[in-house]
Amino acid sequence: MNIPVALQLYSVRDEMQKDFIGTLGKVAGIGYKGVEFAGFGNIPAVQLRKVLADLGLAAAGSHTDIKLLTDKLDEVIEYNRTLGNKYIVCPYMSFESKEDIVKASELFNKIGEKIRTNGMELLYHNHSHEFKKFYDEYGLDLLYKGVKPENMGAEFDTGWVFYSGVDPAEYIRSYKGRCPLIHVKDFTSTDGMKFTEVGNGIVDVKGIAAAAAEAGARWLIVEQDECSMPSLESVGISFENLKKMNLV
Repeated sequence: MNIPVALQLYSVRDEMQKDFIGTLGKVAGIGYKGVEFAGFGNIPAVQLRKVLADLGLAAAGSHTDIKLLTDKLDEVIEYNRTLGNKYIVCPYMSFESKEDIVKASELFNKIGEKIRTNGMELLYHNHSHEFKKFYDEYGLDLLYKGVKPENMGAEFDTGWVFYSGVDPAEYIRSYKGRCPLIHVKDFTSTDGMKFTEVGNGIVDVKGIAAAAAEAGARWLIVEQDECSMPSLESVGISFENLKKMNLV
């Protein structure tokens, strides 16, 4: 059985800024089963939950800046609980040293415990800088070692894993049971980060999907950092490519 496919709405941020709710409808029309938020357009959670229900979309996750997680955690928890979103994702942190990672782990333990006791899960979304090595270990591995598994899981961005020279499928398998969300993205080349639609590039998307299923992932999430054509057209091509691979 295939994992349901969602869209990270950052991919269509230009359209979301013009018409937040209308763009959700267009994403649903493409065929995506869920959406991962990157902001809520100042729409009350009760209203947005009804919009999703009317469109047949699920909230697959929400990217939430670390400043909000530290300064307004109660508000973040209440909004996501009302929305019906289970996964609250920190999308980025900067790490310059092993000490930075230790401090971040301590912080995530506290944040993740509070989120967990409110019935949701904290996840961390990687880029490529977390694959810098400290004492022969990737920074990302050190981060996850420092946080109790029940307090923080992984949202692996397999595009950035691939860009870092690491096999995404094997990396996913090494975190079996701890990575409920998997980002899929694609490149025509990793020289200069040349993004393309999922399935049009050099990333082994089918292999990633198979590993995600083995690891117990709940969602595959398409994310396109940059689009060379209108963004809705671009994410539509990604979805059609996944259909051709029999992944949706």
